[in-house]
Amino acid sequence: MKLGIVGLPNVGKSTLFNAITKAGAECANYPFCTIEPNVGVVAVPDERLDRLAEIYNPKKVVPAIIEFVDIAGLVKGASRGEGLGNKFLSHIRQVDAIIHVIRCFEDGNIVHVDGSIGPARDIETINLELIFADMEVMEKRIDKIKKMMKSGDRKYLEELAICEKIMKALESGMPARSLTLDQDEIIYVRDLFLLTSKPVLYAANISEKDLGDENNPYIRELLSCAAAENAEVMVICAKIEEEIAALDDEEKTAFIEELGLAESGLDRLIKIGYRLLGLISYLTAGEPEVRAWTIEKGTKAPQAAGKIHSDFEKGFIRAEIVAYSDLMACGTYAAAREKGLVRSEGREYVMQDGDIVLFRFNV
Repeated sequence: MKLGIVGLPNVGKSTLFNAITKAGAECANYPFCTIEPNVGVVAVPDERLDRLAEIYNPKKVVPAIIEFVDIAGLVKGASRGEGLGNKFLSHIRQVDAIIHVIRCFEDGNIVHVDGSIGPARDIETINLELIFADMEVMEKRIDKIKKMMKSGDRKYLEELAICEKIMKALESGMPARSLTLDQDEIIYVRDLFLLTSKPVLYAANISEKDLGDENNPYIRELLSCAAAENAEVMVICAKIEEEIAALDDEEKTAFIEELGLAESGLDRLIKIGYRLLGLISYLTAGEPEVRAWTIEKGTKAPQAAGKIHSDFEKGFIRAEIVAYSDLMACGTYAAAREKGLVRSEGREYVMQDGDIVLFRFNV
């Protein structure tokens, strides 16, 4: 899973990136401090792995990972190349979902590219640039399809209908993700790699003094905008997250509790990221290693096995599965098997989050 952190210049993108990845990206009070995207890989916190490690005492524990990409600040006119815009837009095209950082605090020492704080305006600026870039892609695609239609193949008629549907939405200022599509259309649109088809999480970056303030007018403005496009909002203080990241585990837990937070911003981001992209994790456990594997919700057992190795999918026989909760209740795999809680599942089994699996295969 690759999450791209985007937004206008000087809204806190690199500070947030540093906090969640400890990558040490440069942070400065001027536009285009970041030009090439900074990339950081983060282990997905999963207490289930720790519990399984206690049971199996493996040689290694391998968590699932998320890649965060700190993309340079976009500005008005980016789709026409302003502020190195074309380069930055190409970086966004490579991510699976977008974390759009919106500045929701005043600070006279940190300049805003537009001279004032305005979440609705900032969202519109970024969204329009992404829409304009997608319109250019769709214009070329439609022209190409119209030429191909001369062959008489009906599939081009169907493709044209989908593309014109997307173009109509873009021309009305709506992102491609706002469209209601059937399964075939979803697959087709996915292959277009449109910027506005990517799921978006709005991260409201607040100051330390505004933490816990439910009357922040900028957050209310952001919530209203997000609701209009059915997007999620996460309130976060990038500066505090940076402080949390510098602490060891024990200090981190105490500091989070002291702030009145249930968990760190990183943990919340990961959970929302999984939800936005429809992802789950299944687990494998044994003496060699305990490991988490990330798959799309709805993945069947053979394809899940293919995440480990293509031979597992090709030669799939069956999956022996025990639910994580059942294994914890029994204490050992052998005890779970004695109670009939280890199931043998075939090719049509749809994997569930927390399944502990042993794949049987023959190549």
